[in-house]
Formats: sequence, structure tokens, C-alpha cells
Amino acid sequence: MSMRVLIADDLVVSRHLLEATLRKWSYEVVAAKDGNEAWDHLQRPDAPALAILDWMMPGLTGLDICRLVRKQNREPYTYILLLTSKNLKEDVVEGMEAGADDYVTKPFDQNELNVRLRAGRRIVELQAELLAAREELRVQATHDGLTRIWNRPAILDILQREIGRTAREGGPVSVIMLDLDEFKKVNDTHGHLAGDAVLCEAVRRIQSSMRSYDAIGRYGGEEFLVVLPGFDEAAACHQAERLRVAVARDPMKLSEGTVVVTASFGVTAGTAACGADPERLIHSADEALYEAKRAGRNRVMFAACKQPAP
Repeated sequence: MSMRVLIADDLVVSRHLLEATLRKWSYEVVAAKDGNEAWDHLQRPDAPALAILDWMMPGLTGLDICRLVRKQNREPYTYILLLTSKNLKEDVVEGMEAGADDYVTKPFDQNELNVRLRAGRRIVELQAELLAAREELRVQATHDGLTRIWNRPAILDILQREIGRTAREGGPVSVIMLDLDEFKKVNDTHGHLAGDAVLCEAVRRIQSSMRSYDAIGRYGGEEFLVVLPGFDEAAACHQAERLRVAVARDPMKLSEGTVVVTASFGVTAGTAACGADPERLIHSADEALYEAKRAGRNRVMFAACKQPAP
């Protein structure tokens, strides 16, 4: 797979020679005519991970750019190779201290440049693998392994943050507790793989009817917690009804057969000013959920958030 490389050199002939050489080696080249243009490219979200910078350029020099890049300490890492006519030991030390990873003297030797670029490419690719592994570990720590939504600790953290935000900015936060009705029958009749498929499809339907800044987490088993920032009682109940319809509207077609799935919803709303905290909100939503179950399932019930004792 080709890798993007930024080259920056104010000398047109030198820049074109370098660009032609890199393209011959199947690199995708982004060329800049001076340091300011190079720095602009490195600020973009899709900035190349490899950069070959001339030491002396109008505007920002190669050393200036090295220092700016390292000061930002951004990820992914930018591997910088300085292209310079300086070859004294103190010059090399100055370049490395500024943040350069390697250097090549001008006029460059193609074999030497190729070898040094391959070393940089290995480092960039290794760091990309490490970042991907770290992200996967983060996802595993905060997401449910089956449905890929937030797990219980993560959704509780989100609820806590939303309550903290309402304490600073005012406004309500609402909570929905929902539970798939008679889910045990699905497992008993069709097997646990079918049950897993039902959970995933139910989550997909629910998420398709949520706002991008709402959050849903698997609270336990077939029970889910939805956090609705800025929703009061009426808006939260309306949203819960939309989610209920989304789950129950169409039978779920599984390889084991067709399953009709419904869910019961308990809703509550509160503000930090009236003493709402995660425990009270969840307890009130749970009470509303059980009331929905007792009333016949597949419905939405509301319970006011209980106030703290004076």
C-alpha cells in the first residue's frame, strides 16, 4: 500500500527531482514550496505521516517545523527527515534536538534516502498498529462485547457527566430504562444464538431512532439504559414511545425463524438543582419500568424522580 510523504523544498529543481524519485518508489507525494506551506499541510487531519523537509527555506525552516510538530505532540506520529547541506556533527545534533528523526545530506544519494525512508515507514506503521491496538483495548473496556454499545460502567459515567453538565448549565436530563419483554422465551425456543441476534437487532432499531448525542448502554442481560440530555418529562416520554415502536413495529427475521419482539420502557426526568443523581434517576426509571411490566408490557410508563430527604 502506498504511503503519503510530504516534501518541502524552496528550490524547484531539487523539489521536482525528489518528487520524481519518491513517485518511482510508489510513494504518494504532497509537495510544498516553502516552510509555511509545509506547516499548513501538517495541520490538516489527513496530514502525511512521513515528511522530508529542507533545512533552509523561506518562512518557517525545517528546524522550525520540527519544533512546532514536537510541541504539539499529536497522534499519529509524524516521522521527519531533514534534507540539508549541513553535515557537521553539531549541525546534526541541532537537527535531532529540534525533533528530526533522521537526516540526509544534499545532494541526496538515492540508495541512502530509500533506506532511511524505509526505516521511517516501519516506525510509522508500527505506531499505527500500536494506536489501533490501544483503541481496541479502549473499546473492549467501555463497550459491550455483543451489542458494541456502552457497557454498564461506561453508561453510568456518561449519566454522571450529564448530571454534572446540567448542574453547570441548568436544564433537565432524562433516563429511560427498557427491557425486552419475555426474552427468556426467545432463548428457550430458538436458542441463545437467536437471543444474541435479537439483542443486536433491538439495539440497532433503537439507535436508528436516537439523536447522535444521546447514549445507550447495556445495563444487564436484556435491560438497557438510555441517557437523554436536555429532555424534560414530555420529550422523554415521546422519545421512549418512538423507541418502543421502533422495536415492536416489524417482526425480526432470524435464521431460526421469525420472532415478534416488544419492550417495556420506564422513564424519569430530573435536574441537578432538584437533587437528581444517577442513583435516584435509575431507581425512578426502574420503578416506572416495573410498572410498565405489571400493566401488560410493551408500553411506556413515567415516574417522577424522587427528591432527596430534607
